[in-house]
Amino acid sequence: MKQFNLVLLIFITTIGLNAQDIVGSWKGTLQVQGISLRLVLHVEDNGDGYTGTLDSPDQGATGIPISTLEFEVPILTFKIEQLGVSYTGEWNSDETIQGTFTQMGQVLPLNLSRGSIEPPKRPQEPKAPYPYTVEEVRFPNSVDSIQLAGTLTLPHGIKKPPVVVLISGSGPQDRNEEVFGHKPFLVLSDHLTRNGIAVLRYDDRGVGKSTGDHSVATSEDLARDVGSAVAFLKTRKDVDPDKIGLVGHSEGGMLAPMVGDESEDIAYMVLLAGPGIPGYDILMLQTELIQKANGVSGPALDLAMQSLSGILEVIRKTEDESNLPEELKSYLMNALEENPAILPEGMEAEALVDSQVKAFGTPWMHYFISYDPAPTLRKVKCPVLALNGEKDLQVPPEENLAAIEKYLREGGNTEVTTRMLPGLNHLFQKSDTGSPSEYSSLEETFSPVALEAITSWILQQTK
Repeated sequence: MKQFNLVLLIFITTIGLNAQDIVGSWKGTLQVQGISLRLVLHVEDNGDGYTGTLDSPDQGATGIPISTLEFEVPILTFKIEQLGVSYTGEWNSDETIQGTFTQMGQVLPLNLSRGSIEPPKRPQEPKAPYPYTVEEVRFPNSVDSIQLAGTLTLPHGIKKPPVVVLISGSGPQDRNEEVFGHKPFLVLSDHLTRNGIAVLRYDDRGVGKSTGDHSVATSEDLARDVGSAVAFLKTRKDVDPDKIGLVGHSEGGMLAPMVGDESEDIAYMVLLAGPGIPGYDILMLQTELIQKANGVSGPALDLAMQSLSGILEVIRKTEDESNLPEELKSYLMNALEENPAILPEGMEAEALVDSQVKAFGTPWMHYFISYDPAPTLRKVKCPVLALNGEKDLQVPPEENLAAIEKYLREGGNTEVTTRMLPGLNHLFQKSDTGSPSEYSSLEETFSPVALEAITSWILQQTK
């Protein structure tokens, strides 16, 4: 009888651990290339097993569905197949889980503890009710047969205000250009509209409520989306069709001139950390600056730059973009054989090659590497304001501002203003180092100095 009670007690305890102790929220932090990414795992028991979701609050991602989640005391495993993610951890009696997070073959330590993460403080983020009209809109890109969805904000008390289109940076972005928990375009549009400037911001193709496929789009395709936004504004009776402007951030600062040099409908444009030098040069410069900011130096830095240079040369020399994935795979496999030091610790060669091909073997990258902004900038005749943060490591300010001004003036444009704003990073936040590793930890979303510089210049152009 005593033996039976002992077995029964062990059985009940095991069931208790399995059914109760894993359910709930678990938080941890990944360290990825000098950047801290907080993660929150949510586990539920649906009676037939476990289900879960993952949040990455520093990347603005919540409710990422988990494909499979299992807990066999004391081992927790889960997979997110669409992201190539897997996790294995061991539950401990002190309410922690010690384990490893794997994505695309790269293995990183990730320990979890009970609890959720407080949302990051974003004091500049506006809250409803707003002192202006907010309208959900849709408009077509008839060339590519897609529908773009966005938000149009209209100031009260102005019959036909000037209006700007906000153009986001590289990668699939929503209408707020949400990144690392910040919503720069929400803050910017709010500030502009409160000061009498209407704003159209929209989800990139394939993002949010917009249709299309962003993964196969080049900058040229995305420029047609911007042109479609301008065409839509021309149909509106509540904005001034003669005072339509473009405000582009990062890659958006490259798209704006591409649209403006072909359209007489653009009255002015603001380039926020926009490129003035070729894509190849930008990627080389930004990689070196960010690596140094993250403490990489000496042979390790030389190796990183050599690796990137080799990849970019393959892209630049591949004329047919459809051959690019295979060309990159062949090059990378050979490079790893010649120099195994390229392979990060804990990562398999095949996984590294696959991840690099996925990142670099795209139509967008093929176009961007070869694109030189100079000929386009020489054709832009409308007034231009170009701003960069002094500590921008992604689009270095000195090289790009100087090039933008040079090429605009070479084309005969005399209405050119360039400014380097002290202490600001690529997102126009006040920053210590400018490193992307700071983006999520900073409470400021968009420097008031930058907001005022943009707003006052536009009002001057449209008075």
